[in-house]
Amino acid sequence: MNVFLLIAAAIILIVVLLRFKCPIGPAILAGGALLWLFEDPTLRALTEAGHDMLTMNRTYDLLFALYFVMCLEIQLRRSGTLKGMVDALNRFFSSTKVVISSMPAFLGLLPSVGGARFSAPIVETACEGMDIKPESKAAINFWFRHICEFASPIIPGMILGCAIAHVSVADLVIHLFWMSVVAFAAGWFVMVRPLKFEEKRRKAELSSEQRRTDLINVVLAIAPVLLSVVLMMAFNLSAALAMGAVVVLLIPVLLMMKRGVSVKDVFVGAADWRLLLNVGCILFFIQLLEATGILHQIITCFEGSALPVPVIIALTSFVIGILTGMSQGHVAIVMPIVAGLMPGSLDLAGVAMVFGVAGQMITPTHVCLTITIDYFKSDFFKTLVPVILAEAIVLVVFSAWTWLTWAA
Repeated sequence: MNVFLLIAAAIILIVVLLRFKCPIGPAILAGGALLWLFEDPTLRALTEAGHDMLTMNRTYDLLFALYFVMCLEIQLRRSGTLKGMVDALNRFFSSTKVVISSMPAFLGLLPSVGGARFSAPIVETACEGMDIKPESKAAINFWFRHICEFASPIIPGMILGCAIAHVSVADLVIHLFWMSVVAFAAGWFVMVRPLKFEEKRRKAELSSEQRRTDLINVVLAIAPVLLSVVLMMAFNLSAALAMGAVVVLLIPVLLMMKRGVSVKDVFVGAADWRLLLNVGCILFFIQLLEATGILHQIITCFEGSALPVPVIIALTSFVIGILTGMSQGHVAIVMPIVAGLMPGSLDLAGVAMVFGVAGQMITPTHVCLTITIDYFKSDFFKTLVPVILAEAIVLVVFSAWTWLTWAA
């Protein structure tokens, strides 16, 4: 069977299962089983995919990083720090809309897969008492969490992509920085601007004690994020080790500030087995694509096409982004093609990055989408619709600008 028809059939199966309220992880795994059945129905392919998933450092780094992110969220939420920070920001900014869009964007700087689980409680707390649908909160959290994919030099996909394509990280960040601004504007126009609610009243003047409390809450909530970035970048720690260290360090800090949270509540409460199972299913699906040769066939088909090089790269990145749902996935597969076709080209590297991110933003294989929908208990399709609309705006603007300025 043609590889694209087979992929289409797998996507249809996933969509149907999701419509019948099947959990995202098993639904995606069912799609992978269909690909395996028609492409390479051998025990070897299954065992190879399972072996690769279980022996890759990425698997455990992802799972433990996600676990420690949930631990940190429990610490900050139960200590009252998250609510205190949101209240402080609500007093500082004149609009709750600014808070629910800017905070996920800021926390998106944290290079941790599944980090949307960290920003979700902030959006939930900021929207407390307001008539906002779960789908709106989920879409806002998911979208704004990823607008820095184009502008942050500490995103793993950015670092890996630049190394493979032989371009400077600083150069590519400068080349694509404006896309983060476009993404913010698109998200605001599609998701935030239509929200209708009465803003919470804020005090015109604050006492010095209140200002001190607000400052402590903001610093205490943001410091763990910044410390995690420092540990990963300056000391080259993995996301799991960095997040784990931050969680442990925060225990005595909260105790000293008389905001202690039960250690048992933190480490036991973070063990969300359903969520971890969904993530495991997604990781196995990705490795199954490798083991069955599906990804290789896609690239081969595009390379043999008469389409222009930028179009080939855009389509390849977009499809791989949809299939893997991870920046490292489409970067590792597409950037070698970029390096082979146009080494050192910022234009082509930018096309690969923007379209790859677009693919990963509209697919159920994206771990952050799974996490966000699970947290807000929102409908998958109603959450994804505004994301698709915003992504369409981003791609139209980027494509038009690239066409006008290519090799200028």
